[in-house]
Amino acid sequence: MSTNLSNVTVGQLKRALALREQIEGLEAELAAILGGTTSHAANGTGRRKMSAAARAKIGAAQRLRWARQKKGGTSGTKAKGRRKMSAAGRAKIAAAARARWKKAKAAGHATLAG
Repeated sequence: MSTNLSNVTVGQLKRALALREQIEGLEAELAAILGGTTSHAANGTGRRKMSAAARAKIGAAQRLRWARQKKGGTSGTKAKGRRKMSAAGRAKIAAAARARWKKAKAAGHATLAG
C-alpha cells in the first residue's frame, strides 16, 4: 500500500495519526495484560536492555584487551613468532631442491648461474 505523500490530504494524515495513536494505546494495554511484552518485542524488532553492571563489565574487559594489545602483550593466546624448522626438515627440502636442479640440468635447461 504505497501512497505518494504529495497525494495525501490533510484529512487522511489526521486519520493516519489517530490510527497510529490507537495502535500504540492498544499495544500498551496488551503489554500490561501480558506482563510487559509488546508486539515489537514479540517479533524481534525491539531492542534488548542491558544492565549498567553488565555494560561496565563488558567495557572493563574491552579496555583490558586494548591495554594488552597496546602494550604488546598477548590476551591468552600463544605468541606468534618465526617458525623454527628442524634440521631434518631443512635437509629434506635441500635434498629435494638438489634433485630438481640435477634433473633440470640433465634435461638441458640453463641455470640462473650460467
